[in-house]
Amino acid sequence: VQLQASGGGLVQAGGSLRLSCAFSGGTFSSHVMGWFRQAPGKEREFVVANIRSGGASNYSDSVKGRFTISRDNAKKTVVLQMNSLKPEDTAVYYCAARHVWKREYDYWGQGTQVTVSS
Repeated sequence: VQLQASGGGLVQAGGSLRLSCAFSGGTFSSHVMGWFRQAPGKEREFVVANIRSGGASNYSDSVKGRFTISRDNAKKTVVLQMNSLKPEDTAVYYCAARHVWKREYDYWGQGTQVTVSS
C-alpha cells in the first residue's frame, strides 16, 4: 500500500484547507483511513479515522465540529476538509491506513505541512 498526501499550505486563522490522500496498491475498502498530525516539538497525535465510506468517523475533540473526513472508494481517496482553522492546528499532517482487522496503522503517507497564521 502506498499513500500520497497533498493539499497543505499556509492559511490565516479562520480559514479552510482541504487535504487529500491517494491510496494505491491494496484494497481500499478493506482499510481504515486516518489522519494524524505532528506539531513542532510534540508527539504525533490522532486527528480522525474513518472505517468505510458513509460510515461513522471518529474525531479527536480538538477538531470535532471543524474538520470533516470523507472517502471515495471508487477513486481510492480520502479527503480531510479543515474549516475554522486555528494557529494550534499548525502541524505536518499524515494520512495513514490500517487493515480493518488490525489495531495499528501499517501505512503512512509522506506528510503535508499545514500552517495557520494568527
